[in-house]
Amino acid sequence: MRAISPHQAAVADIGIRHLRAFLVLAEQLSFTQAAASLHTTQPSLTRSIHRLEEALGARLFHRTTRHVRLSESGVLLREELKELLPRLESVLTPRHDIQTLRIGFSWLFPDELLQNAIAGFERTYGVAVDLVRRDERCAGLDEGAVQLAVLRGRQPARGLRTVRIAQEERVAAVSRRSPLARRRSLDWTEFAEHPVMINTVSGATQVRDWPEEARPGTVTLCGGFVEWLELIAEGRGIGVAPDLVMRRNPHPGVRFIPITEAPPMPLWLARPSTGAHPLAIRFMERAVAVRQAAA
Repeated sequence: MRAISPHQAAVADIGIRHLRAFLVLAEQLSFTQAAASLHTTQPSLTRSIHRLEEALGARLFHRTTRHVRLSESGVLLREELKELLPRLESVLTPRHDIQTLRIGFSWLFPDELLQNAIAGFERTYGVAVDLVRRDERCAGLDEGAVQLAVLRGRQPARGLRTVRIAQEERVAAVSRRSPLARRRSLDWTEFAEHPVMINTVSGATQVRDWPEEARPGTVTLCGGFVEWLELIAEGRGIGVAPDLVMRRNPHPGVRFIPITEAPPMPLWLARPSTGAHPLAIRFMERAVAVRQAAA
């Protein structure tokens, strides 16, 4: 194989950002204005131009303390790039193989938490986000029905890559006919004194979440959120839900009251650990960035 010359190696290190920086500066002839247009700093823009000049072995601009003008080499490069760069950027623009990114959730989607991430993602990638309710442990992610899922409770199942996007407070779900409905709060250890309904399919609270000495003595296992809610409304027992439910009020026969001394409920965004769709990875990155910016 033929050896690459030092000049070829230098040119190979030039990226689209260097060419874009040159073209914007060539049009505006002001480092201040060009840096603002590129959403970068003047030192960063200067480094990009120096890097391009070094790679090409030619001065592209004549600079003084007050003026910037193109050199002869700069004029030639500008004329070439005015046609070539837009075509190159167009070729490299992603052609997504899906029109909709599906995010599964079992119940109570935290739209206030993720709405900024969803709006920014749709605007950036031109792909709609579809929210899919699946009353299942992994909200359809393990079956391939969705590309991402919002999950609650302890660390989700193996085979998933997760990021914790929030922690929610727990509240008690009690029948409005129960004397407990008149309480302002319920202590976490008091659940040992009452029958407790556990949603084993999509619930985020399990018996092991209580300390061993304070675990509920009477437990009824339910097969989903709707069944869990109806049994509580009938007075068969009490349950635990994230505090988001207090703003949604999903059943007129159930009252939700705060719990003291309860461990927080982790909220996860999950995708498959292998074979995840690239857009699912991008959405997860955006959700984390939005969370960090809001912290």
